Amino acid sequence: MIRRVTAPGLFPPPTYSHATVVEAGTKLAFLAGAVPLDEEGEVVGPGDAVRQAEQVIRNLREQLAAVGSDLAHVVSTDVYVVSGEPSVLSAVWEVVEASGLSAGPHSSTLIGVACLGYTGQLVEITATAVVPE
Repeated sequence: MIRRVTAPGLFPPPTYSHATVVEAGTKLAFLAGAVPLDEEGEVVGPGDAVRQAEQVIRNLREQLAAVGSDLAHVVSTDVYVVSGEPSVLSAVWEVVEASGLSAGPHSSTLIGVACLGYTGQLVEITATAVVPE
């Protein structure tokens, strides 16, 4: 159902795949960006990108469960981090790796950005996942 591909002519990526192939007829879920808000709509971990990334992963799990999927079935993500510092982006990526998202490994892009939608928000993750039968 899911085939993860590392292109042989490219440098091998450390914890993601270059491409993911999903067979036609498979149900896919395209998730809105998971954000670091708690149940009351408050930003978790102001000023702490790692803590926000952990909350984003928790929220992403909830989104996936709502459609009958899970982290193991995520085929693609975009990880947005408000920072131009590679060390901050790396710290957020470590949370992604620890979550099980990279176990596939899924196809992903890690992006440093100027700002995100909520005041104080530092991390957001969009995802596409297979919904298993």
